[in-house]
Formats: sequence, C-alpha cells, structure tokens
Amino acid sequence: MPTTRSTTTAGSATTAGSATPAEAATATGPAATARPAPATGPAIPTGPSVIPRAAAPATRSAPDRLLAVLAAFDHTHTALSLSDISRRAGLTLTTAHRLAGALTEWGALERDTTGTYHVGLRLWEVAALAPRGLALRQLALPYLEDLYEATHENVQLAVRDGSEVVYTEWISGRSAVGVHIRVGARWPLHATGVGLALLAHDAPDGQEAYCAGPLASFTPYTITDPVRLRRVLADVRHTGVAVSSRQVTDDALSVAAPVRGPGGAVVAAVSVVVPHADAQVPALVPAVRLAARGISRALGWRPEP
Repeated sequence: MPTTRSTTTAGSATTAGSATPAEAATATGPAATARPAPATGPAIPTGPSVIPRAAAPATRSAPDRLLAVLAAFDHTHTALSLSDISRRAGLTLTTAHRLAGALTEWGALERDTTGTYHVGLRLWEVAALAPRGLALRQLALPYLEDLYEATHENVQLAVRDGSEVVYTEWISGRSAVGVHIRVGARWPLHATGVGLALLAHDAPDGQEAYCAGPLASFTPYTITDPVRLRRVLADVRHTGVAVSSRQVTDDALSVAAPVRGPGGAVVAAVSVVVPHADAQVPALVPAVRLAARGISRALGWRPEP
C-alpha cells in the first residue's frame, strides 16, 4: 500500500484532518489549556509564543526580541508579513524590520517576492543536529517502516518536551484513520498513547506535578481525572504499553511503547494508531513492543539478562 511519509521540514506532513490541539479542541471539546511543565523541567508553551504589545515588559533583551520574531511562526502561521511579525512578537514595526532583516541575512528567515517571510533552511540545518530529532528519526525509521508494513496503519515516533509530546516522524497509508498529527506537532502528554508511555516513566514527583495541573479535554473520552490518570500510568508501567482510546478524536485508538536510550532511561515512544471500531489491541501490542525494542537497541540499550 502506498505510504505518505513525513519529512523533518515544518508542516511537511499533513492529512486532511491535521490540526493543532487548539483547533481540535474547538471542534470536539473545551479548548486546550496551557499547563505548567512537570517539576522535572521548565515550562513549555503549548501554543504560539505571542507577546501582546500591552503585556510586553518595558525592556526586553536583544536575544528575547530575536527569539520572539522566530516564535511568531508556528504550524498555523507559516507565512507572515512584517506587520504580522510585529504584532505577534509584540515589537514595534521598526524593531521587527531590523530583526527580520538580520535573521533573513543569516538564513533563519526567507523573504519571497511579495515581501512575506517564511522560516529559512538555515534553521532546518541547525535543527537537524538535535539528537532527539533527525538523528533519532534516522535510527528509528527502519523499525517504523516494519511496524507500518505489519499494520498498514498510522505509525508515529515522539519525544517529550516539558508537558507535551513532539512528533518527530509519522508514516501513514491512504486508508489509515485520520489523525491530527504532523511532524513537529505538539499534544499534551495525557491525551496520547506516546504521551502516556513517556509520562509513565517520569520520576514520581514529575508525574504528580503533571496530574495536579489542569488536564485539557478534546473529546468526552479524554482523561481529565487525576485519580484515573494515576491508575492509567501505573498500568502502563506494569504492562509496558499504553493504550489511548478516543482521547484526541472519537474514532481512533493508539497503542504505544517506550523507547529506551543506552542507560535504560525512556527517551522516546513509538505508537500505531488504528480505527477504534476495528481495534485489535492484543494483536497490535507485540508489534509495537518489537518496534520499540528494536529502536532501543539501535540507540545502544541492552536489556539486563
């Protein structure tokens, strides 16, 4: 069956149902709420880094202003005019023009013939050096392809960033169930199979900090009860797999397993997403475990005898 494979460039992997968490929440339930990151790491914003003009501090450092220009771009704002950048970054038009010019000269931004700015290839070159990005994807890809051939369903690889998962690879067939996923997409940990697999292996204090925070809801089936979430995480640790049923869309089910690094720590998660109505979880579990184990070995992990 032909596959649609994502690439590492922003916004390159989409489906007809692709959407950000906020978009999905608008369509299926209450809007996702930005939540603090677990105690184990710094807070990570769940949406575009927009600093309203009125809320901007009186003085912002040069690096802060430069980063604000880059943060003005996201999956739903991939092309921006200078006025857009100024507004979304909370900068004066003069400052935005100066910084956008410097970033364009360096290659972080590109400007087309209409004067519209886009993210530049220089950022892709730098991002490709991230050990949890392209390097992990290259090692994992053969095992992800094997998992796809075994299931002909959506196959995903994700890593954790604060209170969210970030998808680093996605393979999908034409007849696979629609998912709100693209490379670089972010979702709260509790709402996805890969997120549950990652959160279940966090330190106890990190799990408690996450469970104590607001749990965004996307469908009537999204886990929003901290007590239930704690039980689910305990079950993931016991079984070695996470099953997320209809949490993001009410027609999909995900089976995920953790990927371990050389020292045994969980560094990523792999999953397969299938239609909920036809899900055969017992048949999917061995295939997902095998893929996760293969990626872990490729990363240097060796299970204890």
